[in-house]
Amino acid sequence: MAEGKKKFAEIIEKDRAQQTSTDWRGTFIEYLERVKQDPTIAKLAHARLYKVLMDKGVSDTTEAGDSKAAQFFGDEPIKIYNFFKDEFFGIEPTIAQIARYFHSAALQGEESRQVLYLMGPVGAGKSSLMESLQRGLEQSSPVYAIEGCPMAEEPLHLIPRNLRKEFEKMLDVHIEGQLCPVCRYRLKEEFKGRYEDVPVCTVAFSKHERRGIGIVPPVDPNNQDTSVLIGSEDISKLDMYSEGDPRVLDLNGAFNVGNRGMVEFIEVFKNEAEYLHTMITVTQEKFIPAPGRHGTVYIDAVVAAHSNEAEWQKFRGDHTNEAILDRIVVVKVPYNLRLSEEVKIYQKMLQYSDFREHIAPHTLEIVSMFAILTRLEPTAKCDLMTKLRLYDGKEVIEKGKTLKINVRELKDEARREAMFGISTRFIMKALDNALADSPEGINPINGREALINMVKAADLSDDARKQYLEFLQDTLHKAYLEILEKEITKAFVYSFEEQADALFQNYLDHAEAYVNKTRVRDRNTGEELQPDEGFLKSVEEQIAIIGSAADGFRQEVMAYLWAATRRGTKVSHQSYEPLKEAIEKKLMSSVRDMSRVITKARTRDEEQAKKYTDLLQALIERGYNEYSAEVVLRYAANNLWKD
Repeated sequence: MAEGKKKFAEIIEKDRAQQTSTDWRGTFIEYLERVKQDPTIAKLAHARLYKVLMDKGVSDTTEAGDSKAAQFFGDEPIKIYNFFKDEFFGIEPTIAQIARYFHSAALQGEESRQVLYLMGPVGAGKSSLMESLQRGLEQSSPVYAIEGCPMAEEPLHLIPRNLRKEFEKMLDVHIEGQLCPVCRYRLKEEFKGRYEDVPVCTVAFSKHERRGIGIVPPVDPNNQDTSVLIGSEDISKLDMYSEGDPRVLDLNGAFNVGNRGMVEFIEVFKNEAEYLHTMITVTQEKFIPAPGRHGTVYIDAVVAAHSNEAEWQKFRGDHTNEAILDRIVVVKVPYNLRLSEEVKIYQKMLQYSDFREHIAPHTLEIVSMFAILTRLEPTAKCDLMTKLRLYDGKEVIEKGKTLKINVRELKDEARREAMFGISTRFIMKALDNALADSPEGINPINGREALINMVKAADLSDDARKQYLEFLQDTLHKAYLEILEKEITKAFVYSFEEQADALFQNYLDHAEAYVNKTRVRDRNTGEELQPDEGFLKSVEEQIAIIGSAADGFRQEVMAYLWAATRRGTKVSHQSYEPLKEAIEKKLMSSVRDMSRVITKARTRDEEQAKKYTDLLQALIERGYNEYSAEVVLRYAANNLWKD
């Protein structure tokens, strides 16, 4: 117990020491010395946030060795920002656009005077992206500010305009902005103009304490008070001071609070356009009107906003909003379209929840398939399930050949793809329902049932409901049966990979002899034999290679593997996708009848009972618990091997 208390105390003291090490207080003249040593401490808001993003490091899709991403995004490598990497999946181009905005703005490009606007469907991650930027600010180094300033403003504003050029050369910084009315008054009355004596301190960012991060929620259209944005006059002080006295000001609006950091507009276009006009001066001129008769207030803040596409289209359609539209950088935040990335999203969300029930293999894969199918646009080139697999970097085999469809072309012809469909929140609610109803854990079967119930109860158009149910009850039913048969085969066949590789090597021996018109040397007896065409056909017919097509297929296999060997690539049964599929189907067919008997038998003899127990144990070793293993085997018996 005493040891535990000691550890807690050590953690607390260590954190307190770290906090204390970043705290600083001194005079303005001392602050100037600090700026001279490190000019970056006086950077503006956009540059500060850009540094937050870049400090974690950057790579690209080619460096990461992600072949699936490379196929989806094409030849042009997409940058991967480590700041977002563990939290956001499948929206790399969106994140790259956000980073480009901050890069340009940090260099004082036009983006520094534009609103960063995220537009996309519900649940695509717009709010989460904003929250991650805000967390980044909170975890970054504190800023130096005039002590007591309600806006934590940059101390360099104290330098008179006639001296700024000289100070800029000495400090190697650009000085922008002017004192707020409160600090102007204090400098004159409290410090008698001696700005070198004004106290400066460090101020940490905090969303909840409203320091450097301002939040603007949608406001009632009938009561859109701009004080929410620019602050107000404290009427309780008007008895003591005149209306023009800066001491009556209460600079606590979102723009005042967000100075030096960022201001977020939630569901921005739910507000009336007139309410948003303050954005125009904040972005282009970097000032807002002070409450009452106090002139203007300089603002240095990243202004960011988000809403859904329908609200954006409505706002954009009104030509009277042109002034605001001209000050917006639009970044689309679509849904993810890559299956493997969608699975990661739900893994992350479940980690953040308190659910600890068992989740059987392929459960998240199946619900992710449904989510992505609803986001895809139909194409004449292939069905939606094939499109899903191609987008995930998988090779699709058709009549013994890899389907040659250009993924970039598929994406180019589907302009609105990923801007509609089922949200991640919808999927998570279905998973939550299934987990709450099943203490033994969930599997692809009850996960799919939960989605069916959700779709039936959802407020959807008749066409959408019909299509979604077809995905769940037909498309995904068939997809899961394919997965399940392979899963059971791999559990049933002892050392599946070894047997597949043995079958692969045997096929290569006989195919090479057939193509080269030579004989096969038996690896065990050393006998020279004629190539076994019956064996070759038994493999090839698994992927519909029959008749005269067999000769061409055997030549293609040998050419492909010969080229791989020349490159020094190690070959296995997984090297050539069509042959891999044929071999796996051959193994599946070899155990299908036995699996069917063992899983369907109501009364098993001693040998069958042992094999069933072994099969259950093999599935448990592959990640199932006993309950889910029995459920999927019953499902296989009822659906996979029907009489």
